[in-house]
Amino acid sequence: MVTAVQHSVFLYLVLSCFYPSHAAQGCLNKQKVLTVIRQMQQFLKGQETHFTDGIRTMKAKLSALQISVTKLTADQPSVTWCPSLEIPKHGKKLGSRYSADHEVHFVCLPGYQLIGSNTRVCQPNGRWTGVNASCTEINECASNPCQNGGICVDAVNQYMCTCPNNWMGRHCQYPGQTEWSELSFNRKPRCAKVERTQHCSCDAGFHMSGSSENSVCQDVNECEVFQLDGLARLCMYTCVNIPGSYRCTCPPAYKLLNDGRSCADVDECATLQHNCTAGETCINTGGGFQCVNPQCPEPRGNTSYVKTSPFQCERHPCPMNSKSCHHAAKTISFHYLSLPSKLKTPVTLFRMATAAAPGRPGPDNLRFGIVGKNNQGQFVVQRSDRQTGELILVQPLKGPCTVEVDVDMSEYRDRTFQAKHVSKVTLFISANGF
Repeated sequence: MVTAVQHSVFLYLVLSCFYPSHAAQGCLNKQKVLTVIRQMQQFLKGQETHFTDGIRTMKAKLSALQISVTKLTADQPSVTWCPSLEIPKHGKKLGSRYSADHEVHFVCLPGYQLIGSNTRVCQPNGRWTGVNASCTEINECASNPCQNGGICVDAVNQYMCTCPNNWMGRHCQYPGQTEWSELSFNRKPRCAKVERTQHCSCDAGFHMSGSSENSVCQDVNECEVFQLDGLARLCMYTCVNIPGSYRCTCPPAYKLLNDGRSCADVDECATLQHNCTAGETCINTGGGFQCVNPQCPEPRGNTSYVKTSPFQCERHPCPMNSKSCHHAAKTISFHYLSLPSKLKTPVTLFRMATAAAPGRPGPDNLRFGIVGKNNQGQFVVQRSDRQTGELILVQPLKGPCTVEVDVDMSEYRDRTFQAKHVSKVTLFISANGF
């Protein structure tokens, strides 16, 4: 078999005979040259066939490998998504990707602690790592923060100490003001002699009184000082003087804020500190709560109502010839507002509007009014735009008290009465101005 190297040598010898400068003894004759050329052509043809067969074999092997891999993938199904995870009550979920290898994190709102896994990872088998997360309220009273026999009342992210009569303070750590002796409000001054002269000073919250030989540090009653005209109040509710300082207190069912001066209402409804039954709804008020369960009016003649939600009644269809039924309220809704005492007026309390049903023409005129007595002129109703009326408080209300006012809205089209809607508004006025 003639190799490629041999063919190269023969080709060199043949070419050399055609260039006189490179001519050598023993050049091949014409017959031998043609023979060498035919051999080289056959060699190249064989190489071409061998190369083509190699490519064809490689393609066949790749196709077989592809079929094998596809079959293996079909026999082992892969899940790319995990089921949705719920957001824990009183908590948050961070992350919205549920595909494999993605993480979802859970955190709780202030005042709550996480139970379960705070991080869960979606696995290729479609299952989450870890266990369900939930948020439970932290019991701030577990550390027994109340002193001297105080009773701790737990709330969301806070607590309150109910102190015995002879103790006061956030943790019942101060004796009551009636227990302070006169000596408790006096201090001996700090004195030092400098160049034969005695200098005395008092701690913050005390002032010097008496002669230089018999001086005493007397307590400054900050509560009385800041009651003078032109000075801001130290406390939102009550200021209690203590030796060298003062403390602010809040009324029952209020909490003292971190600034040590302001009071905020405790929402008994949100913190589940109420005793409303299953059929009642808890309404938070300033310093307490109310349990309400409004009822529809009793049937009267051809007019009767059905309760469609906890705070709304709708009239049954009227007989065609019953004018009194058609002029009765088509809907009756109930609304509850909690307001501080002596609220600055005027202030808008409630808005009433109408909207036409799809495909039906709405009213072209609305009339608003207060049903029955005008509560001694404490309220007015006025139109704020073409489709809205407002209930406005124009005289301050002093609490504690409960005030009810009914507002009606009558619909007219082409000066013809269409329907009437009544909103029954109940105001719970607290005893405090905050």
